[in-house]
Amino acid sequence: MSDRRTERFADQGDAPGRDRGSGSGRLLTGVAWAVLLLGLWLWGRELTDVPHGLTAPTAGDVAGIGRPPGSADLPPAVKPLKGARPQRVDIPDLGVQAPVVARGLDARGALEPPPFDQPGVVGWYAAGVKPGAAGTALMVGHVDTETRPAVFYKISALKPGETVRVVRDDGRVAEFTVDDVQVITRDDFDAHRAYGPREPGRAELRLITCGGTFDRTSRSYTANVVVSAYLTGTGP
Repeated sequence: MSDRRTERFADQGDAPGRDRGSGSGRLLTGVAWAVLLLGLWLWGRELTDVPHGLTAPTAGDVAGIGRPPGSADLPPAVKPLKGARPQRVDIPDLGVQAPVVARGLDARGALEPPPFDQPGVVGWYAAGVKPGAAGTALMVGHVDTETRPAVFYKISALKPGETVRVVRDDGRVAEFTVDDVQVITRDDFDAHRAYGPREPGRAELRLITCGGTFDRTSRSYTANVVVSAYLTGTGP
């Protein structure tokens, strides 16, 4: 990723496309994505039962910015579906309708982000869980480009109880309810806490992008935004 543009994941108060210095617009993937990819790499290797000798940091500083006081107001989880590949992600409260592309691991063992020239596309970790099946399905998206917001620019504004729909290639729509939104700093990162299942046996979904503030010295973002949701319904 060092030879491609790293996303300029500014904090939410920094307008997308704002000039942050010439000559570096295509070298901005930065530490925030590196931490994200390392976490996904570690978690993905466990998902696929590949032996590994590394462990993620255990002192994760996770700030819940959308955690409800209790789960009584959230709908119950429904039985997981059989596996099917995702085709589109809809987030009605944000006005998002985005196609999904399968992504794998690069030569370094890190999850490939969506193509940099397709900021409206969501990447799904195809070696992991299919959305709607039991376990945690992982989806990543860019937050902005050099000139405009990208597909996951507003996901930090999601609130518990709001809906994320995944259209699948079996003709069914998996409907997920958001139950948590977290900002995880790059310095205190815990992959299991970020990407592990919240409750065994549920079908869960994670939407991930960069967040925090933009560090102009390192030319990277300071955190990742992780939206957690779980399967609460299905439709045709």
